Amino acid sequence: MSKKLQAIRGMHDILPDKTPLWQKVEKTMFNVCQQYGYSEIRMPLVESTDLFCRSIGEVTDIVEKEMYTFEDRNGNSLSLRPEGTASCVRAGLEHGLFYNQVQRLWYQGPMFRHERPQKGRYRQFHQIGVECFGMSGAEIEAEIILMSARLWKQLGLAEELSLEINSLGSSEERLAYKDILVNYFEKAEEQLDEDSKRRLHTNPLRILDSKNPAMQGLIEGAPQLANSLGAESIEHFNQLCTYLSEAGINFTHNPRLVRGLDYYSHTVFEWVTTALGSQGTVCAGGRYDGLINQLGGKQTPAVGFALGVERLVLLLEQKEYSVTKPLAYIVHQSEAAGQIAIHLAETLRDQMPEQGFVLHCGGGSLKSQFKKADKVGAKFALILGEQEVEQNQIGIKFLRERIEQQQIPQNKLKDFLTNNS
Repeated sequence: MSKKLQAIRGMHDILPDKTPLWQKVEKTMFNVCQQYGYSEIRMPLVESTDLFCRSIGEVTDIVEKEMYTFEDRNGNSLSLRPEGTASCVRAGLEHGLFYNQVQRLWYQGPMFRHERPQKGRYRQFHQIGVECFGMSGAEIEAEIILMSARLWKQLGLAEELSLEINSLGSSEERLAYKDILVNYFEKAEEQLDEDSKRRLHTNPLRILDSKNPAMQGLIEGAPQLANSLGAESIEHFNQLCTYLSEAGINFTHNPRLVRGLDYYSHTVFEWVTTALGSQGTVCAGGRYDGLINQLGGKQTPAVGFALGVERLVLLLEQKEYSVTKPLAYIVHQSEAAGQIAIHLAETLRDQMPEQGFVLHCGGGSLKSQFKKADKVGAKFALILGEQEVEQNQIGIKFLRERIEQQQIPQNKLKDFLTNNS
């Protein structure tokens, strides 16, 4: 007996009853990006493995344990993209988008990481990312935070999410802080778990992200990065806080909020929720001025964020939401009625392009056709039987209201539907 075919573990089908929520997120993000003057960029799903080794770092969990990596027929090492920023930067470098230019870009699509699947965390997951290049001030950081806040508001999720921000300072300040942090944790190395011991000399800031309850006291006692910041970095962070406060954005300064990758600097932020358990981060971003230089380009300021579509959909599922239904379902009997029905459906789609019209196909009794009309959620059933064909009329059955069925001339149908849609 052949093995039953099914989706790969951690990679899920998105069925028709769920796609309206995905479309809601995608359409809303598209509109917000249009409002702020951002242009969409689309990158390949597969990149050279070296891109992620150089950008994310070979000693990170993503590269060491989570990437889907394989050799192609030419012996080249390729990987499914685990995140979008590196791909976006590679595309910008390859096509000369950063040379003496300011760029506001956004993208959407699937990413891939071989993690333990759980609610809100999948092996194929979807992100929407925003990346800005060529701007070094706190204004652009404030803009993308305001942009994300506008998205939450338009999705009806503003009350579900809270903003946490922090400053990582300059690369030099951060490097000095890493030495202080290593010295602190070395003195308590016996209290570190295996992951933290492995990260101690390669990526010590990631220890601050540990969710291990046994280590929280040690982490709370660690020196704070804020104490290693100079006057210029403090002023940059204070300026951002002022912009956000003046714009009415509530936020918390979380001094433990970090990024484990060396190219990050200055502002980092997260939008978090308590409604999704341990997977509480819905959107994360920050400034990464060192990445373009790290990938072979000229030193260029950059800032961006990525949001998890699955997690937004989970939040939207907890709210009441309406799905757009067809306005009418066209039922018909006899060959002559079927021919008229096809023409009628196309005419209505031309006349009322914002509405949906479903044409019954496949025959069957009027009773069975009415059942299908009700199942798709149509407001009306438009009826073409022999009598309607002979009299150039159309029957209208109200499927959502207790109103008696009506007969109207076919040339009056558009006016009726417009007045009753």
